[in-house]
Amino acid sequence: MKIGRNEPCWCGSGKKYKACHMAFDDKIEVICNKNKKITRPTPDMIKTPEQLDGIRRAGEINSKILDAVAEHVKEGVSTGELDRIVAEKTKELGGIPAPLNYEGFPKSVCTSINDVVCHGIPDDNRFLEDGDIVNIDCTTIYEGYYGDASRMFMIGDVDPLWVKLVEVTKECLDEAVKIAQPWTTLGDFGYLINKRASDNGFSVVREIGGHGCGVDFHEDPWVPHIGKPDSGCLIVPGMSFTIEPMINVGKPNVYCDSDDGWTIYTDDGSPSAQWEYHLIITENGNEIVSC
Repeated sequence: MKIGRNEPCWCGSGKKYKACHMAFDDKIEVICNKNKKITRPTPDMIKTPEQLDGIRRAGEINSKILDAVAEHVKEGVSTGELDRIVAEKTKELGGIPAPLNYEGFPKSVCTSINDVVCHGIPDDNRFLEDGDIVNIDCTTIYEGYYGDASRMFMIGDVDPLWVKLVEVTKECLDEAVKIAQPWTTLGDFGYLINKRASDNGFSVVREIGGHGCGVDFHEDPWVPHIGKPDSGCLIVPGMSFTIEPMINVGKPNVYCDSDDGWTIYTDDGSPSAQWEYHLIITENGNEIVSC
């Protein structure tokens, strides 16, 4: 429904539409009318300044928790112990571990080792071993807002191909962050991620992507890590989402463990790596709020 110039803005600021988001919406309209492959962000994807401040605080706490657990990621430690460290540090900092009991997930953090793409469940009987690669994915609720990020770790003497996988995945993320600017599209950096991975002989997981995050754990937009330039959702100031490419040594196909309903594995048993940043899109670029 069209909003009148003198009506209250849809964002809830209390200002008249003409003095708030009218020019912003007009710019979106021009861009999307010019290129039908670009889709409009919905109003709920665009956060208020107050929400963005809350997301920043949650992201800062989340990064501190990742810093704390990183000190303990080494050969011989169990992923169950890493989960307890996350739970204790989260409580100490006044947060809540978002994964715990989320749609039945039983732990406070995800620990994904080798051929586990994501959503690995911590286990007291799974000890990190020489040669493993592991992703620690942490999401924290703080004062009602969410921060989300993950890091890769290499344990001991890691196969050189696996080392390259971890490094290239990080390069894919860092290059995507450079491209994720206001008034570009999700397809712009999705294309770049897929190209960088493919150029190095790796493949990108298609079924699982990043997501809007901040007011809730998983929000729109869904963020694919493949794409075409000048296509997909338009990126605009006020958006808050994760970029978290999952890159495989082998084929991109994955499957979910039917027993636990959570753990995602590569279909061919090849190793997978993932790095994740949580971004806010600003007027002049972007801001990494958790990494």
